[in-house]
Amino acid sequence: MQPLLTNIVDAVGQVLLGKEQQVKLAVACLIAKGHLLLEDLPGMGKTTLAHCLAKALGLEYERVQFTSDLLPADILGVAVFDKTKVQFQFHPGPVFTQVLLADEINRTTPKTQSALLEAMEEGQVTIEGETRPLPSPFFVIATQNPLSQAGTFMLPESQLDRFLMRLSLGYPDHQSERLLLQGVDPRQRIANMRAVVTPAQLADLQTQVTQIRCSDALLDYVQKLVAFTRVDGRFTYGLSPRGALAWLAGAKAWALLAGRDYVIPEDIQAVANAVIGHRIRGGEVEAGHEHDNLVQYLLKSVAVVA
Repeated sequence: MQPLLTNIVDAVGQVLLGKEQQVKLAVACLIAKGHLLLEDLPGMGKTTLAHCLAKALGLEYERVQFTSDLLPADILGVAVFDKTKVQFQFHPGPVFTQVLLADEINRTTPKTQSALLEAMEEGQVTIEGETRPLPSPFFVIATQNPLSQAGTFMLPESQLDRFLMRLSLGYPDHQSERLLLQGVDPRQRIANMRAVVTPAQLADLQTQVTQIRCSDALLDYVQKLVAFTRVDGRFTYGLSPRGALAWLAGAKAWALLAGRDYVIPEDIQAVANAVIGHRIRGGEVEAGHEHDNLVQYLLKSVAVVA
């Protein structure tokens, strides 16, 4: 792994204990210029991970707590009439930042969730007929609670598709939880964090991801996987071209994390759950783990192209 990437993973890992795999996937998502969705029970460290990533990257950061009464204007901003200038003055909302933490995004209505669609896809927002560019880089790190909990709204497929990866942290292992109980408050550790990369270095890492090579055989493997989701009856619908591009982008970032300038099938497999788990759906829910089961079924059904 490159020293810069190691520094980011280590810095976050000092606060979020025992979650190295999830931290690496989150870093891969961000250097691939994607947006990240963190789904888990409350209190599992979702907000901590998002805050740590923002601090380690040294970028401007805003946090919005999503609630049922939140309005699109609370995120995007609003034009207010200025009596002194006799004109409307635009007041930008928290979306005009480099890292936006959309905390508990599924606790607000679909109307408010849709306010982020243009921002996440195109890096801009259109307000009252005027298109305004967002800062670069622009990352959305959203957290959501399980739909079985009260007061949640299901994210529509169009919103889910804007997230390059979806991760779940899960419970900590025994040793990590003991260190957490014995150690300093994570909020204090976050406050003491310093940026470990500069914006220029982050931009360079993102450029390196786009230059990772993919052989024809590797692309054949990806296309076989994608095609399988479109024809096999176990899938309600197959992966879209955007989903295929996202899968390849995540694999390229994972290859860079591994210190390679080319993608291998293991990279495709390593990011599969995170990248396509929220993009596929089966005809029947399988014991509450529909998406994970479908991804494993897909990887086992399609042979690696030699």
